[in-house]
Amino acid sequence: MHDDRMVTTEAALRDLFGHPQGLAVAKSLDHLDEYARQFISMSPFLVLSTANAQGKADVSPRGDPPGFVQVIDDQRMLIPDRPGNNRLDTMVNIVENPNVAALFFIPGFEDTLRVAGQAAITRDPAWLERCIVNGKVPKVGIVITVDEVFLHCAKALRRSKLWQSDYRQPRTQMPSLARIILAQTCAAGVDEQVAAQADARVEDAYKNNLY
Repeated sequence: MHDDRMVTTEAALRDLFGHPQGLAVAKSLDHLDEYARQFISMSPFLVLSTANAQGKADVSPRGDPPGFVQVIDDQRMLIPDRPGNNRLDTMVNIVENPNVAALFFIPGFEDTLRVAGQAAITRDPAWLERCIVNGKVPKVGIVITVDEVFLHCAKALRRSKLWQSDYRQPRTQMPSLARIILAQTCAAGVDEQVAAQADARVEDAYKNNLY
């Protein structure tokens, strides 16, 4: 790759693409209007982008029944945190750097909703009780105070045919999650008995430890 072919400034980007015009600019809001609220209430899945104090980025999926993200008011929303592997990448990043962005999906919708703002972690029982599933209250929730929100057009999902079957692959095309991680971390190779036990533990966690 030649250095002189790299694009390194916004001016160079604008020479290639120009500037946004009209509705592409006007659609950006600084609050959650009725349409953003409705989109969030119908969404069972989002991806949340964070970065630490040094700018190292991370993105994390979050999913639950539709409406799991609670809109508190025009400026704030609450994302419950569910049991995981305790890496806590997202929340450690938020403690160091509150700047976050989220992308909401609705199965069957080709448009998405983009939200950016400042995040904090809450233990407020009154808020967390709004997020009970199967009788389980999350330990913490992520509160995002909105700076910008807008709907994103359908081009990416149309290109990917995300909700269609065209590119759907059988999961058997790759080893299981547990087997891949064992292969990546065991220099001596994967012991089949250990792999089978790991697969069983993962499946048990999916069945019994989602909340």
